[in-house]
Amino acid sequence: MEKRPRQLEAMSKKLSLFDSTTIIMGSMIGSGIFIVSASIAQQVKSPGLLIGAWVLTAIITMLGALSYGELAAMYPQAGGQYVYLREAYGKRTAFLYGWSLFSVIQTGTIAAVGMAFAKFLGVFWDDCSSTNIIIDLGFKEISLQQLVAIASIVALTLVNYRGVKNSALVQNIFTVAKILALVIVVLAGLFIGMNGIGDWGNFSPAWPDVFTWGTLGVFGAAMTGSLFSSDAWNNITYTAGEVENPKRNLPLSLALGTGSVLLIYILVNIMYVYVMPITEIANAPQERVGTAFMQKLLGDSGQYWMAGLIMLSTFGCLNGLIFTAPRAYMAMAKDGLFFKKAANLTSDGVPKYGLTIQMLWSGLLCLSGQYNQLLDFLIIVVLIFYILTVGGLFILRKKKPEMERPYKAVGYPFLPALYIILAVWVSINIIVNQTENSLYGIGIMLLGLPIYYFFHSKSKNSDA
Repeated sequence: MEKRPRQLEAMSKKLSLFDSTTIIMGSMIGSGIFIVSASIAQQVKSPGLLIGAWVLTAIITMLGALSYGELAAMYPQAGGQYVYLREAYGKRTAFLYGWSLFSVIQTGTIAAVGMAFAKFLGVFWDDCSSTNIIIDLGFKEISLQQLVAIASIVALTLVNYRGVKNSALVQNIFTVAKILALVIVVLAGLFIGMNGIGDWGNFSPAWPDVFTWGTLGVFGAAMTGSLFSSDAWNNITYTAGEVENPKRNLPLSLALGTGSVLLIYILVNIMYVYVMPITEIANAPQERVGTAFMQKLLGDSGQYWMAGLIMLSTFGCLNGLIFTAPRAYMAMAKDGLFFKKAANLTSDGVPKYGLTIQMLWSGLLCLSGQYNQLLDFLIIVVLIFYILTVGGLFILRKKKPEMERPYKAVGYPFLPALYIILAVWVSINIIVNQTENSLYGIGIMLLGLPIYYFFHSKSKNSDA
């Protein structure tokens, strides 16, 4: 006889500190580090500002991660950021986050990474191209590249149907492999570059001749790419209900995983500039900076090595993204603010319903646009909720001073306040310089308001 679905509280503690750290690192390291430096270079036009965008992104991201550590230790339960927002601001704000997570943040990231996987498969398989139209519906053309992206999402969702430990094992294998590969990329750039290919002169002139407010505005907006590439560090908080000793391991994994990835990102970009002048980075074919970099080091065979590495990286990233967010949908469903079935677990402890609807919507987003369009839609929404969540740290210190805090945010209140200031500055520059796509993302977020009132009234009626 089939076992009945289990509810949220029945989740078992299966994720170790190592598992938690690799989920963070694996979710962060995807396609962005190999692509977005081209678009950043196109906008800032100087090596100093290119590296500066990654350094400032690292500072902002670490400030956020250190602040989240306190919240994660306070609320070591499934749902993560949704729970923190609910406790600080109430259900409406939390729902807008959960709705945005489902409609654009997580699913949009899954779609973008899936598209990147297919894009680099095109290095080996010429037919896997955005111009190779397989299906023409009249109102919409669908390329083989889009179909491959959807297939990768479906395949990894099926893997996640099989249980938490299976998902964690896949994540561990892919994360360790791609971290080692990225370290090799840095070392190859350094040692092969020293044999005449690299040139430290590529860093000069490091800065524009003239700095204006417009320069700073473009710089802030250009960070869309580096911020996207550094996102997903908070994904482990969605799975808090399955983490061993969460009050210790959640803050520790946030610091270890996020810090390690950000350091690697900065070193990789230094190697990009060492081997390629800023104009070559900006004009990399199809913005595939990673393959252009390796091709310059190793000749034509280098692009195949790098494309294989990026496919490995994006596949592992997809697994981490697909695995984590359905736990937030579970918390929403328990609050009566999402489909009831999303609160259920299978006999293997899997939120299968949440995984399924996430897969379907991500697949549809793969058909909606290109990599950069998906990125621009979601990053402004991500930043808005990061700002609100770190702001929630101040609110909860006042609202619940008696609550146990096994870990306290480093440098409170100054470092969390600095995070908010920097994130607001970047958000304003993104809205000013990428207005149309930013407004689309904000519009999708606000569309959640009538949906919230629908679920809220439905929940009240069922309780009556």
